[in-house]
Amino acid sequence: MMIATIATGLCACTEKTEIPTDMNGNGTTNNDSFQIQMTRPVPSQYFSEATEQGQVVRIEYESKDYTRDDRPATQKLAYVYLPYGYDESQQYDVIYLMHGWAGTAEDTFETLGGAQKNILDWMIQRGDCKPVIVVSPTWDKDNRAKDWGESCEEIAVFYNEYENDLIPAVENRFSTYAETTDRAGIVASRDHRAFGGFSLGSVTTWYIFEHCFDLQRFFLPMSGDSWRVSTFGGQTAPEQTAQFLASVVQASPYGTDNGFHVWHAVGTQDARFYQTHNQAMACMRLTDVFTPRNFSYHQREGGRHDYNSVVEFVYNALPFFFPAEAGQSFTRISRISDVMNDPAFGDWGRLIFPVDEGYWSGETLEQLRLVWYNYIDPDKTVEICNYLKAHAGSVYLDIYTEAEKQADPRKRNTGLFFFRGNPGAPFAVCNAGGAFAYVGAMHDSFPHALELSKLGYNAFALIYRPDNAYEDLACAITYIHDHADELGVRASGYSLWGGSAGARMAAVLGNADYLRQLTGRTDIPQASAVVMQYTGYGTVSPQDAATYACVGTSDGIASWRTMQRRLQSLSALGIPTEFHAYDRLPHGFGLGAGTVAEGWIGDAVRFWKAQIDNR
Repeated sequence: MMIATIATGLCACTEKTEIPTDMNGNGTTNNDSFQIQMTRPVPSQYFSEATEQGQVVRIEYESKDYTRDDRPATQKLAYVYLPYGYDESQQYDVIYLMHGWAGTAEDTFETLGGAQKNILDWMIQRGDCKPVIVVSPTWDKDNRAKDWGESCEEIAVFYNEYENDLIPAVENRFSTYAETTDRAGIVASRDHRAFGGFSLGSVTTWYIFEHCFDLQRFFLPMSGDSWRVSTFGGQTAPEQTAQFLASVVQASPYGTDNGFHVWHAVGTQDARFYQTHNQAMACMRLTDVFTPRNFSYHQREGGRHDYNSVVEFVYNALPFFFPAEAGQSFTRISRISDVMNDPAFGDWGRLIFPVDEGYWSGETLEQLRLVWYNYIDPDKTVEICNYLKAHAGSVYLDIYTEAEKQADPRKRNTGLFFFRGNPGAPFAVCNAGGAFAYVGAMHDSFPHALELSKLGYNAFALIYRPDNAYEDLACAITYIHDHADELGVRASGYSLWGGSAGARMAAVLGNADYLRQLTGRTDIPQASAVVMQYTGYGTVSPQDAATYACVGTSDGIASWRTMQRRLQSLSALGIPTEFHAYDRLPHGFGLGAGTVAEGWIGDAVRFWKAQIDNR
């Protein structure tokens, strides 16, 4: 709070120069391919402790007071995060993160109750990024808060310590890609190194950009500008500042599209917004130097000048810098056939997309189209494919034995995809629709399962035989119930989810009588809740589960009034219900990202949780 207050005061003293914007308030550039990108919030689960935890160690190293010509020796410290399973025989990418004014080396891993470490643990455990070493240093020669003037002197010369003392101290001691820590060795390993910082740490990052451009490929300046032209120059002299930064790029042999990337970020309510925004927009105007391949500008909606924004920026940037299995992860332009045939998936890769090929089209992930579905999000498709690859060893489960599959070969086209949440948490089974002709999991069950897992719930997406859907769902519920301890899920309090045909499946197996008939078991508890999207199912019974339903009013396949009438009938029987009809939304909207339905899954989760709590 003190840092944010001071920063607000400083910014109020500077001239509020603004880069021109269009009618929507977006900055304008000479290149339409540039855009301001909004960050994704950190999943709430990531603020808790992960099951696979890294460790933070303190190191000390010799340095110098580079603000003085006589260079007296100093003893410095830094904190180093080592990922879970750190192994000296492996090589690790490394990012250096600098604190803001009045901060110390402890800030990165102690602020917000240690949230940054928890987030890193979860990101690595979930395969969001490669296992990475994170270093939290300080520019202060004795690691204590200084006045403004002395701090500004120290950040301006920190690049000397970074190259001469800090990198050697860290990368001689821990296993990175640097074979040697002289300049040649550091430059040779630059693709595996990043430097970032917040507030005055962001200004420090720009000094690193200026003086040590060749030492790392990635830069993460957060809520701050370059002061090379003048103090607060990113705000008051953005064009001149951008021109200077461009000259740094042009002077380096690594100043090409693939030679570096600046991931510049700020919150929309940040006290230093215009220092960051004006400079970023000016850089994006210099399209002969800065392109979308080497420069991106990100904003956090409502973000302020605090560490809540920092952890969100790091969460969004690290997967870009160091993606899981770097160089082999999927992108929007990855071929669907390459995904299905990736060796990591073995025989089940073909089940990721519909086995009934007549119902989908597209050559690449961003071109995927599914019959009867709308608003397919290519970024979510990519995220799911990379999640599956990162967890290929444990994500797919057979629900039928080999003998059963030999007796009926069609059962080879079934299975459960397991998106793990917290150990011992309740589970959900998500069932995609497809008119009982195919299974549209990539839009109608995988995304739901992934988001539920981010909230801490265990989630399964079922791939079923369209002509034996109810039998397969009964088998899946039985399998999970019988293997609950092995899977680490809670057998009671589960929910059944589905869209279109999948919603009918959820409703039928959510009925206590049908559950017993289809499973042939009396020991499996009834689902605590059924979550349904866009289906015309109208059967009502006192044995039905509590039901949440949502649909669009422009759905030409499933009438919203039919769904509403069914829930009214359930409610009249004393069964808890919740119903949402979204204005002018068509069939098959999935998670509804970017539509009036966005966020519905949060409502559904709250409904489910209420049923668990009331039991």
